Amino acid sequence: MPTPALPVILDTDLAMGVPGSDIDDGFALALALADPGLDLVAVTCVGGNADVESAVLLAKELLELLDRRHVPVHRGAAAPLCHPELRRGAPEQIRAAFGRHEADPGPAAARIAELVSERPGEITIVAIGPLTNLAAAISLNPDLPTQVREVVIMGGVYFGHTHELRRPGEFNFLIDPEAANAVLRSGAPIRLVGLDVTSRVRLTRAEAEAMAAEGRGFQRFAGRYTTAWIDHLAERHPSALGAGESCALHDPLAVAVVTRPDLVDWVPAHVTVLDGTSVGRGAAITDLLGAPDPPSPNARVARAVDAEGFRDHFFSTSRALDAKD
Repeated sequence: MPTPALPVILDTDLAMGVPGSDIDDGFALALALADPGLDLVAVTCVGGNADVESAVLLAKELLELLDRRHVPVHRGAAAPLCHPELRRGAPEQIRAAFGRHEADPGPAAARIAELVSERPGEITIVAIGPLTNLAAAISLNPDLPTQVREVVIMGGVYFGHTHELRRPGEFNFLIDPEAANAVLRSGAPIRLVGLDVTSRVRLTRAEAEAMAAEGRGFQRFAGRYTTAWIDHLAERHPSALGAGESCALHDPLAVAVVTRPDLVDWVPAHVTVLDGTSVGRGAAITDLLGAPDPPSPNARVARAVDAEGFRDHFFSTSRALDAKD
C-alpha cells in the first residue's frame, strides 16, 4: 500500500521573475509540486527577497504555468514584525505583467494557524523566506508548535560565516531576526537548513540555458530568469563561488529534505539569532551542546549535504513536471 503524501505549506518570499532577485524559490515551489511524497496544500507569501505583492503574483503565475491553479496562495506580512515602515510595493513591471492574479481569501498567518489546527500532527511547514508569517501564526494559535508535524527552515549560517559586516547572517534571518527567535523559542520540532550547506548545491548556466531553449511553460520561464540571475551574480559578485557559471539552489534543498532527510547530515543544537540594533543582527548563534550543562536543543541543524544525491533527486523528480508545462 503506497505511503500517503505528506501535506505541506510552503511559506515563501517568491521572487523568480523579479529582475535582480534570486530564483531558487521558484524551483522550490516546482519541487514541492513534483515530489510524489508531498501534497502542497497552500502557498503563503511574505515580504523578503521580493515584496509580498510580487510574491503573490509570481506564485500564482508559476502555479498556472505548472497547471496547479487549484493550490491556494495567501498574502502575508508585508514587513518585518518590528519594522512596518519597511513595507514595499510591487514594481510596476511586475504588476503590468502579472497583475491579473489575485491572492486567495484569508491572511497567510491565519491560514497557517487554521490549517495546522485542522490537521494536528500532519502538516509540515517549509519556510523559505523571513519567518514573519510563521511567528504571527504562532501568536494566533499558541498550540501550533505541538500541532505541526515539523517546521523546515531555510535560514541561518551555522558552520561558516558570510564575511560581510553588513550581513553577518543569512538574508532570511537578517530581515526579521525577531520573528526567527519567536519561532526558535516556540518549542516546535524544527530543522534548519543553512546557507553554508545550501550553497553547495548548484544549478549550472548550461542547465539553465537548456531549460530556456528547450523547455515549455515553467521550464522556459525558469531558465530565462536563472540565466539572468547568474549574469547578475557574475556582475555584482565576480569572486563568489561559481560566479558566471552557476547559482545555488538554497530553497529547493529545504523542500527536498522533507521526503529525503538522508540527503543531509543533521546535528542537534540550540540556536538563537542576534536581534536588536547590534552589529551582528541576523547572525545565528549555534550551541552544539558540547559544554557541561548545555541548554536543551531547539532544532536539528544541517551540517553536510550529499550534493550529487540532491541533484539526482531534484532533476529526476522535476522531470515529472515536463508534461505539465
